[in-house]
Amino acid sequence: MKAVQFSRFGPPEVLDLADMPTPVPGDGEALVRMKASGVNFFEVLMRADRYAVTPPLPLVPGVEVTGVVEAVGEGVDHALIGARVAVPLFAIGRAGGYAEYVAADAGALVPVPDGLSFEDATALMVQGLTALHLVRQNPVAGKNILVTAAAGGVGSLLIQLARRDGAEAIIAAAGSERKRQLALSLGADQALDYRQQGWAKAAGADIVFDLVGGEISKACMAALKQNGRLVLAAMGRFSLERADIEAMLDANQSLQGFSLLPLLTKEELARDLADIFRLAAEGELKIVRGGTFPLAAAADAHRAIESRDTAGKIVLVAEG
Repeated sequence: MKAVQFSRFGPPEVLDLADMPTPVPGDGEALVRMKASGVNFFEVLMRADRYAVTPPLPLVPGVEVTGVVEAVGEGVDHALIGARVAVPLFAIGRAGGYAEYVAADAGALVPVPDGLSFEDATALMVQGLTALHLVRQNPVAGKNILVTAAAGGVGSLLIQLARRDGAEAIIAAAGSERKRQLALSLGADQALDYRQQGWAKAAGADIVFDLVGGEISKACMAALKQNGRLVLAAMGRFSLERADIEAMLDANQSLQGFSLLPLLTKEELARDLADIFRLAAEGELKIVRGGTFPLAAAADAHRAIESRDTAGKIVLVAEG
């Protein structure tokens, strides 16, 4: 089979398309032929050795796959062969999604409804679960909220889920007019340009969901009301200093971190994915596609993410 790996850290050019043995499903496993594989910002950071954890090399990245079951190992019902499934590798501590085939615990597979494309199902895995748990941990009914990176994979879904959950007002922040218009089309009431000086001062948010980090986190403090909450849910570093924290304490404001993996149990993962798959299949959630690239063009997919010009989810697809 073909798979994309990197054997050294560096720019997108270090991603190589290689021939590898097709996995053989072991006891309790299923072999899935990849139809779509998600590309995430943390994989870009990992490839450049800028992630929080340095992975051992060589590495085939990719933690979310959708596809069709091709074969099963001992102890797995053969009726599963041919099923359309999602493979949440991130939830079982695995990578390897940038490949034509993956083998995984059959019990971890989640059915993909017939009315949902593989590309859209892939977009709902990491990003969909992140958005779902953000609003679950931070109830938004009757509140004014601000979402940064509002046109991204998480932000675009977070806006829609917050609207469904009864947010009073949704303020989107994004860096281009195209992205701000997209956020408004998804249900935001207002869209701000966070490249402008003092952009956050008039927001008046009860909850700020910061999906960017860095200097944006500090700017987001100006958007908070008294007793407001800043939720930090970005992959990058944050630029808050002691004085910033003290100012928040004086305003009775709170700071909350977010990490998806500790929130996932096997049973809840399957239920939550099934719920958001259903919402998308029924047209109640709009999936924003940021681009579709063949597996062999994984480097181009990474370049697209690094350009910061994309909106929504970028996926790799199998050829043929």
